[in-house]
Amino acid sequence: MPLADLAPLFAPRGVVVVGASDNPAKLGYAMASSLESFRGDVLLVNPRPTPRMFQDVGAAARSVEAVDLAVLCVPAAATAPALRECADAGVQAALVCAGGFAEAGGAGIGYADAVRDVVDDTGLRLLGPNTSGFFVPDSALCASFVPGARSLSAGSVAVVAASGGINHVLSFHLEAEGAGVSIGVGIGAGIDVTAADVLHHLVHHEQTRSVVLHVETVPDGRALLDAVAALTAVKPVVALVVGRNDVSEFAASHTGALATSWRATRAALRQAGAVLVDDEEQAVAAASALAGARPGRATGIGLVTAQAGPGLVIADTLASRGHLLPRLQADTVETIGGLLPPMTFQANPVDTGRPGPTMPAVLTAVAADPGVGTIGLYAITEPVVDLLDAVRAADLGDVSVVLGVDGPDSEVAAVRAAARSAGVALLRGPTRVAQGLAAVAESARRADRGAPVTAPPLPDTGGEWDEIRGKELLGRLGIPSPARARCADRAAAHRALERLGGPVAVKLVDATVLHKSDIGGVVLGVADPVSLDDALDRLERAGATAFLLERMAPSGVDLVVGARVDPVFGPIVVLGLGGVATEVLGDVAIRTAPLSVAEAAGMVDDLAGRRLLEGFRGGPAVDLEALGRTVALLGAVVAAGSVAEIEINPLRVTVDGLLALDAVVRAAHDEVEQR
Repeated sequence: MPLADLAPLFAPRGVVVVGASDNPAKLGYAMASSLESFRGDVLLVNPRPTPRMFQDVGAAARSVEAVDLAVLCVPAAATAPALRECADAGVQAALVCAGGFAEAGGAGIGYADAVRDVVDDTGLRLLGPNTSGFFVPDSALCASFVPGARSLSAGSVAVVAASGGINHVLSFHLEAEGAGVSIGVGIGAGIDVTAADVLHHLVHHEQTRSVVLHVETVPDGRALLDAVAALTAVKPVVALVVGRNDVSEFAASHTGALATSWRATRAALRQAGAVLVDDEEQAVAAASALAGARPGRATGIGLVTAQAGPGLVIADTLASRGHLLPRLQADTVETIGGLLPPMTFQANPVDTGRPGPTMPAVLTAVAADPGVGTIGLYAITEPVVDLLDAVRAADLGDVSVVLGVDGPDSEVAAVRAAARSAGVALLRGPTRVAQGLAAVAESARRADRGAPVTAPPLPDTGGEWDEIRGKELLGRLGIPSPARARCADRAAAHRALERLGGPVAVKLVDATVLHKSDIGGVVLGVADPVSLDDALDRLERAGATAFLLERMAPSGVDLVVGARVDPVFGPIVVLGLGGVATEVLGDVAIRTAPLSVAEAAGMVDDLAGRRLLEGFRGGPAVDLEALGRTVALLGAVVAAGSVAEIEINPLRVTVDGLLALDAVVRAAHDEVEQR
């Protein structure tokens, strides 16, 4: 879309309020009041005009050079006609705050359809409906019916929120933290302008240095991911995704059940480059830090603290988020040792004891350490040294600083104001400092994703897929599975046992059964003809008419890997530890596909139980490249449209490598009733 596409909305030359009112109880009054500070023309329209109001939009527009934005304060039923009137008068963008559209059902659905028709017919850009508005403090543009929004000061953090209420909450918190707001937008129903549109706009928004993205539902996953990727190439994005406890309808296979919308959304946004947070406090700390501290040359954090206790809180919080402070090199420690009293800890964190005149030299030494990309500097305000002056005096190179300060409100406010003017990130409280530092480190981890894996040609992928056919597909992909034999009857099963040698697993063959063990369709450890007959009896009672005999695999660590078409994000892959860790604890990693081998191998780092894959207690260690290739290939097959879903459960990590012990495949248009 054109870069200036949203300029009439966020940088209008003139604004018209349709449905303005002199009654303080009306929305039209609140919105007109909020817009009083706007530096351009603000025109008021009401069918019953007063000396300061126009009777129609056309008359208002003719009275000035240009009116780009209309703010509608009319009921849902009157919105579409009012929008068409605005478009006819040359207005290019509109904000609709009213509710009562599709979310209300009934007649509201028709009102929403009528609004879409106007947008489609005229090209008018529409924010809303059902939103409390937006604001751009730098231009004193406050199109919000929340009175306090007028007091927000211009800053460097943009807020793009699904909810107008959350937009205001985050913006007020950013104001309190001292970061200020460059632009705050509540998407609302998103009939036209979406979060993706606003993110694209922010790529070239000079005042914005970091962005908080609040997500509830995602109407177009790929569009959102493309926008996040484009923005994070130049500015960091912090993502807060709501819906951890969403229990939406699951697909029949494990892969579908594990890839819930909340998990998939977070994973996809992180893959696109966003920094994930869990709540609004973390979002504010992360965005504030990233607005003033862009990632340096390395992901390591150097912590310099004038008080040991708060420093320990920062270090502990960082460790809980997976960020261990790297030990400083010996020459760095030696340099610091010549600057500080001998009783302080100096290897990282660096405990200065108290702020002192050597603080700039200490910061310079830490910044010169090759393992450090960001410095956290924390102190309680004291008259001994000005922390901001110490930062300015230090030779930091390309290493940035997150400043943490505590003390009396008046003293912290003074340091905050000075830091804001200097473009230095400042946070209050050890935990917030840790959250900000973690965000900077996570943003620094953006790396070259590598070339995505492509799937080889796979002929004849329609129809029913039983386990044997699924493993034949895996074989064409180079994914090994145990030696096996399909047996149409009992005699064939006995011949297969003699050929394969025991012990073997004996399974029923039925494309409609996804989880054979749930119905007694699997018997393990069959080693002789007698136990084979017993196993076949059991499988026939479970409904088997054909059998699979497969050589038993050696012991190891079981994984579940799969790929499917997500309804929001398209092709995705899932990796998890088998057994309880996957099905009960939900210890899984998710990525969008296609992806590279390196990206897929990196999914292991997301698993809480990843140590089990590192040769834990003498167990086999996973071949990360082979695992990455396996996962990436499954994603490539689904991304190519060959099948709708493919899952290996379990994929066993053995001393001899990876072995696929079961395979489930669904054709792209599979309507077979599965059980």
